[in-house]
Amino acid sequence: MSISVVLVPLAVAAVVAVQGVAARRDQQGRVVCQVQTRMRDERLLAAALHDTAAVVGADRDTITADWAGVRANFQRDADGIWSAHFTGEVDEERAVEVVRAIDTAYGRQVQRAVLERLRQQAPAAGLRLESEQVTEDASVRLVFAVEGRS
Repeated sequence: MSISVVLVPLAVAAVVAVQGVAARRDQQGRVVCQVQTRMRDERLLAAALHDTAAVVGADRDTITADWAGVRANFQRDADGIWSAHFTGEVDEERAVEVVRAIDTAYGRQVQRAVLERLRQQAPAAGLRLESEQVTEDASVRLVFAVEGRS
């Protein structure tokens, strides 16, 4: 007996995760875009930002990401969802593009975390990982054997 688990990357379904965009100018005349995201986990968000080649800084309430000419300050709302506040050489289209890249990287980070948790918890559940396959669309197929059964 075996169990197959297919994990489809969240990014495939999450391209529509950008919920809203608002733009304005700050006191220095720089464009400031605010884009709502679905991201919740601080560690996964920071790792996703690193994956997009950002220089990342974090303190208790804010994560800052810097790319060439663009800065994003991420802050949590009351529901624990991060908002990205972009400044620098950015317009609405570029802000949405950056958030989509971050969201894709975030989906990969979630997938990695879930895969690691499955690998770690399988033996305690009486499962042995027999094979692992990554498909063209980056889905991962794990095949577990149930220990003690043929």
